[in-house]
Amino acid sequence: MEQTKEVSKEEKVGYHKGCLSTLVAERNELIKLVQITENLMQVHLKELEKLGIKITTEKPKTEEKK
Repeated sequence: MEQTKEVSKEEKVGYHKGCLSTLVAERNELIKLVQITENLMQVHLKELEKLGIKITTEKPKTEEKK
């Protein structure tokens, strides 16, 4: 028969706080990556405009109403 160890409230709190800290750091890095990508896209768009090419972005498609 397998015995299950009861985890204390303090251990659970510590675990969840640690997870949140890690996830916040990951989210912040993801935001930085998105910002860098957006900046690079803007540079390329400006260069294309200088060459006479205008790029338009598509609006997200909305779900059709039934």
